[in-house]
Amino acid sequence: MIEWYRAHAGYGDIMEDCVGLLRAALRAAGRPRFSWRGLESDPFGAWDRISVADAFMHHVGVDLYDCMGDDPKNPDVAPFARAARKLGLHPADGDSWDDIFFRIFLDRIEPKLGHPTPTILYDYPISMAALSRPKPGDPRLAERFEIYVCGLELANAFGELTDAAVQRARFKADMDLKEKLYGLRYPIDEEFLAALEHGMPESAGIALGFDRLVMLAAGAARIDDVLWAPVADP
Repeated sequence: MIEWYRAHAGYGDIMEDCVGLLRAALRAAGRPRFSWRGLESDPFGAWDRISVADAFMHHVGVDLYDCMGDDPKNPDVAPFARAARKLGLHPADGDSWDDIFFRIFLDRIEPKLGHPTPTILYDYPISMAALSRPKPGDPRLAERFEIYVCGLELANAFGELTDAAVQRARFKADMDLKEKLYGLRYPIDEEFLAALEHGMPESAGIALGFDRLVMLAAGAARIDDVLWAPVADP
């Protein structure tokens, strides 16, 4: 993985960084486009930029906002489960909202992203915000985006959450869920929260799978073919 962050910048700036990086990687490889498993992706033209909600509506006809219910931070599972069943998918008893999201997304949406051009999938539901800040003007969403090339996820990025109180509440909710599911609870990262309380400017950051990028630029079929330090078979 490679990571970078920009102070006094937003997630839109990181998107433009990625456009430049992917084009530079392909030029360095001396190839006209990315390829993987029979799919091709040309980064030199206009990229496909689509919100998560629009992707669900476009590819599977599901209104993601309706499936959030009245509390987007704690979305209702029932309407989302009904939407999944209409698609021929079968949520299991006890599936969370996120579980159903990924059942639909991985089966019906992700394979369609990133070809014939790279896709920037942006503005995730606030319940899936992780370390990203809420989107100004729409509290249902978070400033988070992912990049897809040839149906493969390449990067995950955030407009960074800098509010220590909000981040503490998220950490606590995550630990509550972990304890409920697995009987485990870990201490909250107080040093990280103290750093946020000390003061952090508006910023954005990203983690990008560098080995995946090399594989796509080289047109390799497997990531093992491009690893700098291949893992030996046992």
